[in-house]
Amino acid sequence: MKLTALKPGKSGIIKDFTDLNLSVKLMEMGCLPGERITFERVAPLGDPIAISVSGYQLSLRKEEAATIIVEELIKTV
Repeated sequence: MKLTALKPGKSGIIKDFTDLNLSVKLMEMGCLPGERITFERVAPLGDPIAISVSGYQLSLRKEEAATIIVEELIKTV
C-alpha cells in the first residue's frame, strides 16, 4: 500500500519506492527500506503530511509520500 493510504496515527514498514529518482532524496532523509514509519498528521488543507521516521518528524508533499510503499503494522492484543 502507499504511505498516503495509511490513516493518521498508523505505522508501517517501508518496503519499496515507485519513483527511483525521488527515492534517493527520501533515503537521504532517513526513509530507508525496513524502517518503521508513522503517519502523524495532515496539514489543515490536506498537504503536506507529517511522518515520523528514524527518530524525527518529517513533512512530505502528498505526491512524494505516494511514492513510498509500506506494509501496515497491525497491532495484536
